[in-house]
Amino acid sequence: MTESQLRFGILGCANIARKVSRAMLLSPNTTISAIGSRSLEKAAAFASENHFPESAKVYGSYDAVLDDPDVDAVYVPLPTSLHVRWAVLAAEKKKHVLLEKPVALNVGELDTILAACESSGVQFMDATMWMHHPRTAKMKEVLCDEQRFGQLKSVQSTFSYIGEGDFLKNDIRVNPDLDALGALGDTGWYSIRAILWAHDYELPNTVTAFRDPEYNESGVMHVVHL
Repeated sequence: MTESQLRFGILGCANIARKVSRAMLLSPNTTISAIGSRSLEKAAAFASENHFPESAKVYGSYDAVLDDPDVDAVYVPLPTSLHVRWAVLAAEKKKHVLLEKPVALNVGELDTILAACESSGVQFMDATMWMHHPRTAKMKEVLCDEQRFGQLKSVQSTFSYIGEGDFLKNDIRVNPDLDALGALGDTGWYSIRAILWAHDYELPNTVTAFRDPEYNESGVMHVVHL
């Protein structure tokens, strides 16, 4: 790592990486040193379209990014089913890990990722953007002040967006081989995280789900109520 900037490598060309890479380039504390994709042409086009520095290296594989000595940390916006593999490999290569949400398909996979990061002495961070915003810290300050806010009694949290027919059939977030958690992992992650955050991550005694969630043709939930 340089004295002034953390050098990121990006694994894959997911749409969300466009927003995150822009934030990296706007920050005085980070830069982008490399991007890798299974397609060299796709990685090159992504780097050009998103105005990466001329010094950023373009690779036709994820492994090449992990092997680059000029990469301090990796951002992983890959499908959730690939997270445990590439996050662990990144940690083993002594790269800090910024992992898109949901971070894993289950607790066991997350434990594996965290153990690899701890063993290698690297930092782990999830990419739930609102959690790491100064505004959220200010909200917490107010929420914890009973003189200003009062006592928290309940939290209602909802997250939704319109998924058209093509999305419900073809998007990776409703593909059981790529992101089998469906709506629960994609949007439910935010709602559940907000509730836990408000309660200082005290786990509930019970969780209740409404009956009859909606599934797409592949059997992945796209509507769920907890």
